[in-house]
Amino acid sequence: MKMKMKYAVLVCFAVLATACTKETAEAPIVPEAENVIEIEGELLSVVNDHRIAQGLNALDYSAVAYEYANEHTDYMIAKGSISHDNFSARASKISAEERAEYVAENVAKDYDNATEAFLGWLDSSSHKSTMEGEFTHTAVSVKKNDAGNFYFTQIFFR
Repeated sequence: MKMKMKYAVLVCFAVLATACTKETAEAPIVPEAENVIEIEGELLSVVNDHRIAQGLNALDYSAVAYEYANEHTDYMIAKGSISHDNFSARASKISAEERAEYVAENVAKDYDNATEAFLGWLDSSSHKSTMEGEFTHTAVSVKKNDAGNFYFTQIFFR
């Protein structure tokens, strides 16, 4: 089992080395009323709606994945850029806690809402593949940096 998990993590990391960002000359205008918790819920719904429309299973929410997604979102904000840094460590911890055999993640920044982030991922073959992958659980973390820009981390596992 341990060998299988390591292989899955390495394959996943190699496939998901890209990230998604909306390039703009100026910081996006973010309505003050937008709540990150609402955006997280909307993104989970949009991803599940897409999966169902593709004939795939809806993903169950995982508090463990949410914990690690939040930690990674904080890390990216502190670093000032999106990345999959330390993905292998995150995947190993999730695998140990949830007995997951395969873990993946999508990250993004600078999108103004859940729909834009989803469409950005959908437009990227590697991110789309992750959203449509053979997973059973997910969680998404959305946070704003001091400038008001959103950062997104969504973790998937089975």
